[in-house]
Amino acid sequence: MSGPEAVTDEPDVSAVENQAVALDMLLVDGALWPAVRMLPANSALRLALELARHPGSTLRRTGELAEELGRIALGNSELAPEPKDRRFADPAWRTNPVLRRLLQAYLATAETGTDLVAKADLDWRDRERISFALDNLVAALAPSNNPLLNPLGWRAAADSKGGSALTGARQLVADLVSAPRVPTMVASDAFRVGEDLAVTPGAVVLRTEVFELIQYTPGTEQVRARPLVVVPPVINKYYIADLRPGRSLVEYLVSNGQQVFMISWRNPDARHRRWNLDTYGQAILDAFDAAQRITGSDAVLPLGFCSGGMLLSMVLAALTQRGESDRFAGFGLGVCVLDQTRAGTAAALMDERTAALAKFASSVRGHLDGRALAEVFAWLRPNDLVWNYWVNNYLQGRQPPAFDILYWNADTTRMATGLHHAFVDSGLTNAVARPGGVTMLGSPVDLAAVKADGYVLAGVADHISPWQNCYRSAQLFGGEIKFVLSSSGHIASIVNPPENPKANYRGSLTSADPAEEWQATTPKTSGSWWPDYLSWLADRAGPLVAAPESPGGPDHAVLDPAPGRYVLDR
Repeated sequence: MSGPEAVTDEPDVSAVENQAVALDMLLVDGALWPAVRMLPANSALRLALELARHPGSTLRRTGELAEELGRIALGNSELAPEPKDRRFADPAWRTNPVLRRLLQAYLATAETGTDLVAKADLDWRDRERISFALDNLVAALAPSNNPLLNPLGWRAAADSKGGSALTGARQLVADLVSAPRVPTMVASDAFRVGEDLAVTPGAVVLRTEVFELIQYTPGTEQVRARPLVVVPPVINKYYIADLRPGRSLVEYLVSNGQQVFMISWRNPDARHRRWNLDTYGQAILDAFDAAQRITGSDAVLPLGFCSGGMLLSMVLAALTQRGESDRFAGFGLGVCVLDQTRAGTAAALMDERTAALAKFASSVRGHLDGRALAEVFAWLRPNDLVWNYWVNNYLQGRQPPAFDILYWNADTTRMATGLHHAFVDSGLTNAVARPGGVTMLGSPVDLAAVKADGYVLAGVADHISPWQNCYRSAQLFGGEIKFVLSSSGHIASIVNPPENPKANYRGSLTSADPAEEWQATTPKTSGSWWPDYLSWLADRAGPLVAAPESPGGPDHAVLDPAPGRYVLDR
């Protein structure tokens, strides 16, 4: 989904997925105005000095640009956009001589800027910062974004007798008056949680100040004795694992004999500013306790996604330090980075000064607003997540299509100040990856001490949680870890049903080898990773037992039907 026409079909998940879930390092940007991060003044100065040190190559490249602009003016240029660049799919960009020349001049200039940055001798942090700013500038200046130039906008105006322009203007004003101040990606009434999404049958069997625990209704007469306890991200709602029927990981697991419990985090506000790592760590332990009491199981099999996986990893380390590692029979992590070493753009954009500013901003508010975080993610993929919808919503005056992943992403949550500060600090110092670098419930975190088997999932196209970092994170544990690399990105790695004809993955045990060597020696398997994970669970989830007749138990009465109350709080 790289252009305006992409919104006529269901969005390409490989484009939209990468905004949906945050790394702790990006929490810095969520607390600040994102535009500040697009102006890396110090890095720009170092780039200018580097270009000045090599005037010959700089002048040669700008001279080549001047020559190409001359050919464009004469109509002799062969420059053309990539075939998959749907921003310029309309035939007018090729047939209209003015539009063709404007497009070619744009492409030539953008290519020159990219080449100058690529050939400059910059350290990785400056290169990432400059590239981030340049990518946003290049995306913004595309002639397809100009309402006076885009043929789609003119055609829509003609067909609607000007109505599309009025509708687009109204939609622009509506988006600008409230956060996140980016084009709407899905209508707020496109779905209803509990009716269209998060509809797998179940019941809330525990409610605390911090979370609700949902026990799902078994889909088989017999179930595995040990339950799966899902720990979702703390900066999004849990139903990414329970989207529409046929696209729900929870539905798939319960229909194949696995008992499943789900944590549904409360959406905190300023009253909960003191909630921190220990608050959420204790909540995870409370969920374990309840799941074990209800099922009578000796252990659980937890699965944590993204920031939820970070918290889960710390809890497992704390249990191990206490001598209670027998409480979990294995664990799973999805798109979760614990080793932040050079973790892409996120790491490059973070430093001590901006971290301090971000912590101050969330201290004033008492929380980090999820809508501000959504704005940050949008600008990480500007063509797909900003300008694509700019053309569709404003220039063409159309509504964006209803897409469940984007609805979930827009259904944002807040993060309590205490937890925000802890994540920012741990990301800045890579504390979780260092033995004793952080504590959980009074115990030092040493992931190497966790000897249980693990199943770690990553997405090869993930720009939020780079798969190489996920692999290095898997290497931190002391047990036998199966690493699975999905063909998809951040969110499609989770929403990856077996019916997906494009799905494939690589899966094998981790080793001391670098990530790229693991990738080169691990063959691809066609299909979704869901059946593979189900098989992995079955080997560790105990014998088959009779499915419970009803949710809850003597100490855990049914409080509400799923999806519960907390998930509905905005």
